[in-house]
Formats: sequence, structure tokens, C-alpha cells
Amino acid sequence: MALSGYISITYAILNSFVIALCIVIGWAAAGPLYNYSDTWQLVINTGTTIITFLMVFLIQHTQNRDTKLIQIKLDELIRAVRTARNQLLDLENLTDDDLTRLQKEFKRLGNHAQISEEEPREPR
Repeated sequence: MALSGYISITYAILNSFVIALCIVIGWAAAGPLYNYSDTWQLVINTGTTIITFLMVFLIQHTQNRDTKLIQIKLDELIRAVRTARNQLLDLENLTDDDLTRLQKEFKRLGNHAQISEEEPREPR
């Protein structure tokens, strides 16, 4: 987990883009030396395919980790607010039908709150 976190941070910065750009420019500059052969083209195709394949798993891991972190933070906020419904702490275990029902309920509550509000509130 520490390695994937390090890689995701490292590749998200501008220096990584510059390094990748230099590799592509170097590859393009080497074209005349190799007479633009099939092997020359295969090098960049294979390299980019492998990197893309690995990055898919890295991005998925990072997104899953971020989702867990956000879920934990939201759970803590729900627990900290006295008027919040603690039943909402386990939403990830509900079926799609249950989630749709809750979504409709919150939409109805939101519409009701807009209608019953006498004066619009100023942003905080």
C-alpha cells in the first residue's frame, strides 16, 4: 500500500509528465537511426501498453483507498451529529432498491425544505 501511494503521488506531479515527454522525444529522435523500423515502433507501443496496464490497477487501488477514507470520515460525521440517523452508517451494504428508496426520500425532504423556507439563507 505504501508503494502504490508513493507511485500515485509521484506520477501526479509535473516532473513525471516532463520525464514521459522526454522519453517520447528521445524515441522519436531515434527513429531515423533505426530507419523507422517495425521494431522501433514496437518499442513505444509495448512500453506504453505495459505502463497503461499497470496504471489502471494503481488508479483503481488509489480510488478504492480514497473511497474508504471518505466513508470513514462520513461515518464519523454521522455519529457526531445527534440528529443524524445512525442507520445511514451502513449504506454500502444496502441493495440498489433500498438506495433508490433512500434517494427518493432525501429528494422529497430537500424539496419540502425548499418550499417551507421563508427567506433564503445567505451562504456561510
